[in-house]
Amino acid sequence: MVDHLFRHEAAKIVAVLTRIFGLSNIELAEDIVQDSLYEALTRWKSGPLPDNPGGWLMDVAKKKTINVLRRQQRLHAIQDNLATTTPQSVPSALDDVFADKELRDSQLRMIFTCCHPSLAPEGQIALTLKTLCGFSVKELANALLSNEATINKRLYRAKKKFRDGSIAFEVPAGAELDRRLQSVYVTLYLLFNEGYNSSHPEELIRRDLCAEAVRLVRLLTESFPEDTRALALLALMLLHAARFASRLDRNGAIVIFAEQDRGTWDRQLINEGVYYLHRAAQGEVVSAYHLEAGIAAEHCLAPSFEQTNWHNIYRHYDMLSRIKPGPVTELNKSIIVSRTQSLAAAIAQLRVLEQDPALANYYLLYATLGEFSLQAGDSSAAREYFLKAQSLTESRSESALLLQKIALCG
Repeated sequence: MVDHLFRHEAAKIVAVLTRIFGLSNIELAEDIVQDSLYEALTRWKSGPLPDNPGGWLMDVAKKKTINVLRRQQRLHAIQDNLATTTPQSVPSALDDVFADKELRDSQLRMIFTCCHPSLAPEGQIALTLKTLCGFSVKELANALLSNEATINKRLYRAKKKFRDGSIAFEVPAGAELDRRLQSVYVTLYLLFNEGYNSSHPEELIRRDLCAEAVRLVRLLTESFPEDTRALALLALMLLHAARFASRLDRNGAIVIFAEQDRGTWDRQLINEGVYYLHRAAQGEVVSAYHLEAGIAAEHCLAPSFEQTNWHNIYRHYDMLSRIKPGPVTELNKSIIVSRTQSLAAAIAQLRVLEQDPALANYYLLYATLGEFSLQAGDSSAAREYFLKAQSLTESRSESALLLQKIALCG
């Protein structure tokens, strides 16, 4: 509980302190938050938690902020941010900045800052997890399958743009808002995907990453209720998250989709996802998020694997290939061909994709070819494809499943 509290409250406080001190002083904001968390940890170890732990942390952070401002004699220098001109009025002005509405606004500003298109994609994700989700550098290295030195370099390069003033701590307006929102959605989409099918060898599913992505997208849907892309993205995440319990067995082994126990699916999340998808459908825009959420809904609402509306899913993928063309979309569409046409037709399409350099190291292509070859009775080809796929994945769960498939080939 305390770890969860620290993570979320720290992210909120960093956002509001960055608004006070300016983006170039984000490290100062992070230092104040760390001091506040340390004080909380020290005091709470020897006594019960306060009735409102989040409010307690906020109060400590405010007091430390006032002390820092006084030490630096910067009470007047921040008058634009705090709308105050006298030292005596700073505490009350800080209360205003820490109010719920202003906290939400500060977090929105931080989202657009961390997902600025001038930052490298890996820098955007690292900053989002560090600043908006409260991840430590060690947790970042673990989540992103990297090391602490590399993560620190990514954060340093990103924050350098904060220090030189090339990125503003603001929510853009007009046409720029739409462009920047697209960048934000892509970052949060990638963040959820990393949690849903993690690249970490020991953890196929990182629920913490998925939960953070959902939390931030919820914030965006509340702030931009007319943007149907956010609604569709939230629907997509919820519908995928609904199936978490069925994706691994008790021993952590992968359960293939056709064999998943639909009784374990979270019906509340499915209903919520469908609700947001219906809201997203009210707009005039059809994004890739709409189509992917539509595909996820077809799977979640089907009574069984065999009763899935494969033709409708294929139509979704066909539209998706025009909006979001790429070899992975074509791979997914080819898989559905095995249901709408024939296994032979699907294998033929997959063998064409096998020549695409972009998929040369994509283990799922070879795993799919192995599965379809096995179903077609070609055990020799299936074995070679499974071996190829197994050599390309670092996930122990995926590797174990592929070894089982190899054993089936004889």
